[in-house]
Amino acid sequence: MIDLSLYNYMDEILRRTPLSFTRYKYNEIDWKSRLVGIVGPRGVGKSTMIHQHILKQGENGMHLFVSADNMYFATNTLVSLADDFIKEGGTNLYIDEVHKYKNWSRELKQIYDVHPDLKIVFTGSSVLDIQKGEADLSRRALIYHMQGLSFREYLEMFHKIKSQVYSLEDILSHKVFVPELAHPLPLFREYLKNGYYPFSVEGSFALRMEQVVAHTVEMDIPQFADMKVSTARKLKQMLSVVSKLAPYKPNADNLATEIGVSKNNVPDYLVYLEKAGMIGQLRDNTGGMRGLGKVEKVYVDNPNLMNVLAGGNPDVGNIRETFFYNQMRVNNEVVSSKESDFMIGKYTFEIGGKKKGKKQIENIENGIVVRDDIEVGRGIFVPLWQFGMNY
Repeated sequence: MIDLSLYNYMDEILRRTPLSFTRYKYNEIDWKSRLVGIVGPRGVGKSTMIHQHILKQGENGMHLFVSADNMYFATNTLVSLADDFIKEGGTNLYIDEVHKYKNWSRELKQIYDVHPDLKIVFTGSSVLDIQKGEADLSRRALIYHMQGLSFREYLEMFHKIKSQVYSLEDILSHKVFVPELAHPLPLFREYLKNGYYPFSVEGSFALRMEQVVAHTVEMDIPQFADMKVSTARKLKQMLSVVSKLAPYKPNADNLATEIGVSKNNVPDYLVYLEKAGMIGQLRDNTGGMRGLGKVEKVYVDNPNLMNVLAGGNPDVGNIRETFFYNQMRVNNEVVSSKESDFMIGKYTFEIGGKKKGKKQIENIENGIVVRDDIEVGRGIFVPLWQFGMNY
């Protein structure tokens, strides 16, 4: 018999779950699949999305939501929980922060193989490699990667301003139109400071962000990579150095010297920070497949994180580039440009302020000038804020 405290824990969480707004990923997920994984950086709303799904199901099946770090698992296993749940008529099991459970992949595989009628959804850190470990779940699980709020989502969640999603072609054709948003720039400035993470609605944003960074760098990455405490400190040093220089072209020798590690370890550390949602690595288009090209620039992952790491005084030019890269990478393959800032497909993008001219791209076919501090665009000049409407 399942401990009633687990059901009480779930009921208490569900009572506090809002239903007025759901993340962009919600309708993309195949909730009917037998094994679903939702991974992403800390604080982007993975757990809340599952709570909303349970509430929307109502009496359609028997559901149980548990956190993998619950004290229940000090003396019980995921396998035994699933066995007991099935015996009680359970149909849908949700496991939050599965990476905190030591043998998660092996036990999920066993549950999947033994209980074909049980549907399982789990959340985990974006550091997780589903193909690594004692059990390869890549052939069994549908894995969805989730990012923070787009500017479009922020407008809906924080200001009740709803808008459709606009494709890149829509944005470049000046089709973005939000009737309730007559003057977008003030809210856009707010978003750049504290609108990427849903938890900012709860207040004390800077403190919460510091906790996200600390947990990610000191716990999530070391736990996944089996790092020593001293190595975790090096990761934190690396993030600090990168945040002061970003966006910059990585130099393994200089970075290794700066934090006191072997230069052979630098690429791995950068990948860990990237997977964990702390940095973004802009690659060129030589890889042939998404994400396999040579790293040309390293960015802080998003403007909110950059703002916190910079003590509230980030470079405005860097913020602009970071926002564009952060928002457009969700639905597009963004690569570096030899002549300008970014390329997406046939388009080349130059990012700047409201007076940014076309000199740098005037001889480039399909060149676009992305200007901050303007409300509307014309021709090749497109407002920066509109690229936040892409998801």
